[in-house]
Parts: sequence; structure tokens; C-alpha cells
Amino acid sequence: MILSEFAKYLQQFDEDITANKTTAVKILCDWIKLVINKNPKNHVDKIVHKEIMYATNPQGDFVITGKSDSGRVLINALEKYALSYENFLMSRWLENKKPKDFHK
Repeated sequence: MILSEFAKYLQQFDEDITANKTTAVKILCDWIKLVINKNPKNHVDKIVHKEIMYATNPQGDFVITGKSDSGRVLINALEKYALSYENFLMSRWLENKKPKDFHK
């Protein structure tokens, strides 16, 4: 349920990921921040609010951590999904390339 919501959000950034404008992990952080900073309206929002903590300092640094063991498992699963999705996109992008495409 949570993974599918994140997957929908992540798919909006396919072109940015393949163009190296961002990474899937950065998008994950943005998604968590977005969900935590709004009032929970559905089960996904409520679970993220309950299980994940997002904290920042004045310099803009942030930390995302699980509030419990299940929160840490959730964060790890989301991060692994983000990394595997990025790997999938890059593999698909590379599939049509030839060695001469990389010479300038």
C-alpha cells in the first residue's frame, strides 16, 4: 500500500532520473517530507506519520528515521525500492545505447 503510493509518485520523475537531474533516493526524501508536512488524509499518510520521523536543522540538513522497528523496516524497504527502480530505469535507458553513443 505505502510502496505503491510511493511508486506512483516516483514514476512522475522518470525523465529527471534518466537525465541525472535527480536520484530516486532524493525523490523518496521529498515524498516523505511532503507526506509528513500535510495532514494525514488516508491510511498511507497516517502510517507514514506514525512510523517515520523527519527532522531538519536551520542549515537545511535533515534526517529521516523510523520511530520504531517497523518504521525502520519501512524506510529500508522504501529505500531499496527507490534504488532498484532507479537501476531499472538506467538499465532500460542503456539498453538502446551503443558504445559510439558515449564518445564525444
